[in-house]
Amino acid sequence: MTTPAAPDAAQSRRPLTEAALADLVPGTLSRVSVLPTSPSTNTRLLALAGAAPEEWPHLSALVADHQTAGRGRVGRAWVTPQGAALTASFLVRPAHVAREDYGWAPLVAGLATVRALRRLGVGAWLKWPNDVVVEAGAREIPGWGRWRKVVGILCETVPGDDAVVAGIGINVSQGSAELPVPHAASLASLGATSLDRVALLRALAAELRDAFGMWDAGADMRGAVEQVTATLGWDVAVDVLAGAPVAGRAVGLTPDGALVVRTVSGEEKVLHAGDVRVRRG
Repeated sequence: MTTPAAPDAAQSRRPLTEAALADLVPGTLSRVSVLPTSPSTNTRLLALAGAAPEEWPHLSALVADHQTAGRGRVGRAWVTPQGAALTASFLVRPAHVAREDYGWAPLVAGLATVRALRRLGVGAWLKWPNDVVVEAGAREIPGWGRWRKVVGILCETVPGDDAVVAGIGINVSQGSAELPVPHAASLASLGATSLDRVALLRALAAELRDAFGMWDAGADMRGAVEQVTATLGWDVAVDVLAGAPVAGRAVGLTPDGALVVRTVSGEEKVLHAGDVRVRRG
């Protein structure tokens, strides 16, 4: 029996084009626009949707073949080599979700991303609240253990509009020397069966359509998200904006998507935001 050839990383870096993605509209997405290069797809889509909301209906996508100034939570930068990542922002206009429930948006986007990556044979999990990780490290890294980050998600509301922009950045074909931090990984380094960014975007778009459709239809997303959230069951320390880190066992999510951490004293702390670190010992 012959062993299948490994995916060609160089071939995966072929430029993305609107023509290659045209079959996504209609049916999966309502609009797809591809930019050869963009500083940040989130920043760009927020500006475009704010200026002309009628041109950016529910499930529109803005894709950058090369993103030069990607943004993460709390102002972190995210930069990748030309063609090595999938960087896209999706406009979501939930018709039946109150704005106070938009905190679920990164978790719903994370659920969809996990499902899309599992289609490619990658054992992906959600790390609350907005990272997707794979247990793949040969050594433990402080704060991450053996988990490696392969996806970052940033959700932002459109000012003056009942809409959310979900930015998703997936490391696809970077080699070890091209990854920015020790806890990062790419689909190439994880042994994915495909590094085709077009196929990945198709899978991601379909999962986002289904997951955000369920959310907007009033489905209880908590159970589905908890099933793919690796954070649950970890001993963690959560860095919060004010005060000392909250340490304990991550035990569940609340109905509004907050993380519940049970401290050593048995008290349950409810956290709506924060950076989760794996805690050993």
